[in-house]
Amino acid sequence: MLSDEHQIGSRLHIDRTVLAREAREFTESYIVEDAVLSAARARGIELGLTPIQPGGGAALRILAAATRAKAVVEVGTGSGVSGVWLLRGMRTDGVLTTMDAEAEHQRYARQAFLEAGFTPGRTRLITGRALSVLPRLADAAYDLVFIDGEKIEYPQYLEQAQRLLRPGGAVAIDNALWGGRLFDTSVHDAETMAVRETVKRLRGEEDWIPALLPVGDGLLVAVKR
Repeated sequence: MLSDEHQIGSRLHIDRTVLAREAREFTESYIVEDAVLSAARARGIELGLTPIQPGGGAALRILAAATRAKAVVEVGTGSGVSGVWLLRGMRTDGVLTTMDAEAEHQRYARQAFLEAGFTPGRTRLITGRALSVLPRLADAAYDLVFIDGEKIEYPQYLEQAQRLLRPGGAVAIDNALWGGRLFDTSVHDAETMAVRETVKRLRGEEDWIPALLPVGDGLLVAVKR
């Protein structure tokens, strides 16, 4: 038979677990997506994608606004959900450079950008693998880099982001918690190890001021010194 102290401890643990889940659900529902974002999300799901959650999208918009971003790079266009969030935080004369290996994804993203009221001149869509496209972009020319591409390539994306960003610019990396695999010591697949390396590097290097935000599947953000 469990002692009263053990029972109380178990109930407290359950209560905290429920509270944490409810807090996360409230956080994600705090900002309500409009019809444009909802439609882009639905198209992304049809394509088999996992668009950034509303909490993460809202964080991207804040980052773009806080940095007064005029030039933004996005790795992983998807169906345009994250791109719309970024554009809504950027300066009105800003340009989003977004890349994806799948042309079909970008067709849907272009539709989302137009539905959101952004003219074609506000976006530069590049079809191709990120590691082939990023080296062609100019050094220290960007205010914000958002990474949501192939997880196994995250460390290389971070290296490119460090080169692309101006001092005071920011990087944001989605899926930083990687479905809990980030801190599950029994998991050692290549993708998980790449995500862990990226998280560790941002925390350990003096060139970055990092924070890990518990929105969606984890949004790792850092400002370049």
